[in-house]
Amino acid sequence: MIYDLSISVAPEDEKNTSLINRRLFDELRKHASPLPPKEETSFVFVKRSVDARHGRVKIFLKYKAYVGQKPDSPMGKIPEWKQASGDKIVIIVGSGPAGLFAALKLLEHGIKPVIVERGSSTSKRKRDIACISTKGNVDENSNYCFGEGGAGTFSDGKLYTRSNKRGDIGSVLQLFAYFGADEKILTDAHPHIGTDRLPSIINKMCGLIREKGGEVLFDTKCTELITDENGSRKTVRGIKIQNTLTEETAELYGDKVILATGHSAYDIYTMIADAAPQALEAKTIAVGVRVEHPREVIDSIQYHDKNAAEKLGAAEYRVTTQQDGRGVYSFCMCPGGFVVPSASAPDEIVVNGMSAAKRNSAWSNAAIVVETRPEDVPDEYVKEAEEKFKCPSLAGLLWRKHLEKLASQNGDGQKAPAQRLTDFLEGKKSADLPKSSYTPGLVSSNLNDWLPHHISDRLKGAFREIDGKMKGYIRNDALMIAIETRTSTPVRILRDKEKLECTAISNLYPAGEGSGYSGGIVSSALDGIKVAEKICNS
Repeated sequence: MIYDLSISVAPEDEKNTSLINRRLFDELRKHASPLPPKEETSFVFVKRSVDARHGRVKIFLKYKAYVGQKPDSPMGKIPEWKQASGDKIVIIVGSGPAGLFAALKLLEHGIKPVIVERGSSTSKRKRDIACISTKGNVDENSNYCFGEGGAGTFSDGKLYTRSNKRGDIGSVLQLFAYFGADEKILTDAHPHIGTDRLPSIINKMCGLIREKGGEVLFDTKCTELITDENGSRKTVRGIKIQNTLTEETAELYGDKVILATGHSAYDIYTMIADAAPQALEAKTIAVGVRVEHPREVIDSIQYHDKNAAEKLGAAEYRVTTQQDGRGVYSFCMCPGGFVVPSASAPDEIVVNGMSAAKRNSAWSNAAIVVETRPEDVPDEYVKEAEEKFKCPSLAGLLWRKHLEKLASQNGDGQKAPAQRLTDFLEGKKSADLPKSSYTPGLVSSNLNDWLPHHISDRLKGAFREIDGKMKGYIRNDALMIAIETRTSTPVRILRDKEKLECTAISNLYPAGEGSGYSGGIVSSALDGIKVAEKICNS
């Protein structure tokens, strides 16, 4: 028999195995009568979570009790990947989690994946990213958004998701562990890998794909779909590609094409608009800022004890509220982390957050963003999208680009516009700025002067409400850094609900965050798997 057990302990007792075993047997007694002999019982740790509410920190631990049978392996069953024959080829545009996990699923069926990635391998990409911070130079193809592993590679690899209905979350976590992630990701309630560890894991995934006969083409940009006309519907036969270093062009043919390009590939959306504008629809996005506090401030607010972080690690928080008919919420909270530059072009500023595996920097940050629906986009961008692309669905994309350029105009190179939170609420420019983890540097700017009022006004209301729940959140050394616009894509590439094929273009399979079907590493991986499975069974 297998029983699910849950107990809670104080932080200082988390490593007290004798106490935990006594608690587990006490809990097991409630489920199994009579209590089975100890020698016939095994406990397997399943999940850990922290509850810091009500001024008292508790550690909740979940276990499975195996009575009279052998425990299952926590790693589960790892797939068997076959050597690709090359009889069937699937082109995958993008090497983010959707693309990589799609490729791994295809290899389970012996289908050859060919991954086309406009950015560079992690080794070159590290140098290009360093140039953003040290010189303010943004390589349009190799940056925090583009390159081996996609935008997630140089994030902290947050693996928490509420997308329980999308597929087997555990199988994705198990694969990350198989390729080198700490096995704690299998049991932590909010698992993360760490930006210092994730690149090597991605390298191993790409290495296996190549070992099994797949291809991974870095510095290779998809520039056009190769299609046949079939009445009113087009059918994809392959893609045109260009080497981003040599500018050499070629054509690449395959049986199917998976689009897994992430949320920042503007040219992919315009390429689809050119081929079949009816395949695109506008969707809701979120726009806001990164808010950075000294880590000890958030630790103290959340744990109600400045010393608790020594045992529990940097504190997380999650907030959500409604302001004037729109949601305002935290996103990608980075305890003990850094704010990083995530622009994908030199004339824009975009910020994001990440943490190393130990989450031990002196700061904690989170995006605080405002829900922005298609009807909130100014009419001028709808008109521009219609005139320029014959596709009004691209209006949100154009508006997002406008906001990122505004941030650049109010910054300096990649030095981001920033403001003390207290000054933002008072509507005045900060005379000086506190220290920050953002390495390119900051420029004092009154964000009220250039953020759209429907964003800034809702942020003000949200901050006051957050401070009511997290006393001390509003303070003079809390820093707002602009602008956060890439929580998701403002465009969805439409696909059939059953076939998962693009509604307007045959053999084209939109997948992942960039196509509008996921948000984050795990949900994108699950969507890539789902699309690949559909192709394997077609």
